[in-house]
Amino acid sequence: MDETLKKALLKRAVGYIQKEIAEEYTSQDGKLILIKRKVTTKDIPPDLDALKIILNEKKDYSSLSDEDLQAEWEKVKREIEDSNN
Repeated sequence: MDETLKKALLKRAVGYIQKEIAEEYTSQDGKLILIKRKVTTKDIPPDLDALKIILNEKKDYSSLSDEDLQAEWEKVKREIEDSNN
């Protein structure tokens, strides 16, 4: 798996915050003038399918306990945080 795909999956697996900007313009005297700007922040929740892909790519987790799976989850979250910095 290449690094770009891995980073995208990691981000998707733990969730993230997305800012969206919508702008409205009008034309006056041949120039565009900004009349409205709306910034929306969306909380994108964790995606379990992305997490499954990541976990299946690394090793077989079927025999791990809940505590071990939680530890792996924390490890994946740390990897994402490190890749974002």
